[in-house]
Amino acid sequence: MFKRMETEAAGNDLFFTFGVIADIQYANTENGFNYSGTRERYYRNSLHLLRSAVKEWNEEPTTPKFILQLGDIIDGCNSQIKSSENALQTVINEFAKCMSPVHHIWGNHEFYNFDRELLLKSALNTRHLGNEKPSANTDSNEKTDLDPDDSEGFYGYHFSPFPKFRFILTDTYDLSILGRKKNSRKHQDSMQRLKSSNRNENLNSPIGLSGLNFRFTAFNGGFSQEQLEWLNKILTSSDINQEKVTVIGHLPVHPCSSDSLCIAWNYDEILSVLHAHTSVVCFIAGHDHDGGYYLDDNGIHHLIFEGVIETSPKSHAFGTIQVYEDRMILKGRGRVPERVLHYRKT
Repeated sequence: MFKRMETEAAGNDLFFTFGVIADIQYANTENGFNYSGTRERYYRNSLHLLRSAVKEWNEEPTTPKFILQLGDIIDGCNSQIKSSENALQTVINEFAKCMSPVHHIWGNHEFYNFDRELLLKSALNTRHLGNEKPSANTDSNEKTDLDPDDSEGFYGYHFSPFPKFRFILTDTYDLSILGRKKNSRKHQDSMQRLKSSNRNENLNSPIGLSGLNFRFTAFNGGFSQEQLEWLNKILTSSDINQEKVTVIGHLPVHPCSSDSLCIAWNYDEILSVLHAHTSVVCFIAGHDHDGGYYLDDNGIHHLIFEGVIETSPKSHAFGTIQVYEDRMILKGRGRVPERVLHYRKT
C-alpha cells in the first residue's frame, strides 16, 4: 500500500513546463483574409496577443524551461510591402522580453520573406540552443550541425531540458520549392514531386485534387531522406536511453490530426520513422490555424496548435505544457483547449 502511494505521489511531481505558440504572422497592416477569403486575419493584433502570452509566461509560478515558436512568425505580405526585416525585428523584440529561451521553427511564411541563407544568419536560427549529440551511443562521425555553406542542408536540432526528456526540431520544408535556389537539387526534386501530383498552373491551388492529395501544394513541403536518417539515429539513441521524445515541426504529419490541406508531403515516411521508436510520445505542429489533435495507434499524441493570426482580439491562442513522469498536461488559453497527454506504456 505504501509503495503504491509513493508511486502515485511521484507521478504528481511536476518536472518542468514549456510554452507553445503558433502562426503569429505579424504584419503592420490592416486586417485581411485567408487564401480562400473566408477567414479574417488580424495582422497587427497578433503582436498584442504575443505580448500578452509573454507576459503570462513570465508571471507563471513555474518559469517555463523554454518556449516553442512553431513557425510563420511574420506574414508573407511583409515581402510585398517591403517590411520583412522590420516586421521580424518587431516580433523578436517582443520575444526578447520573455524570461525563457525561445526555440524557433521555420514555416512557409518564413520562406515567403527570406531565403535559407538569410534565415541561417537571423534570430530565427536557434541551433545554438541545441545539443550536439543525445548521448555517447551515437556514431562519432555523425553530422549533427547544419553546415552554413551546405545549400542542401536542413534546419534541425535537438535538446534535453530535463533528464530523460528530449525535444527534436525538424525542418518540414527540407523538401520544398520555397527558400531554396532554383538550381539546387532539392528544389528541382521538390518541383518534380509537386508537379507530378498537382497539375494546376498555380501550385498553391488544390483545385482538382482530392482526399490526401490536397497536401500537394507549394505552401507545404516534406522531409529529405538525409533528415529522416538523422532523425532515426537520434531516436535510436533515445530508445536506448529510455528517453521520452517530443518531435516538433511546422507541418502536421498525421492525416487524422489536421485538414489534409496542411499535411507534409511525405507524412507517411516520417510516420514510419516515428512509429519504429518507443521513445516518441508526441509530435507538435502548427500550420493548420484551426488546430487539431489525434492519438495514433502507436500511442503518439499529434498536437496541432491554433494560429494566433486568425484569433480574435477578444481571445487568445497559446499554451503552457506541464511535464510529469507519466503524462503532459496542456494548459491552453483562449482557442487552445486543455488536454491530458498520457505516455504510452512500454
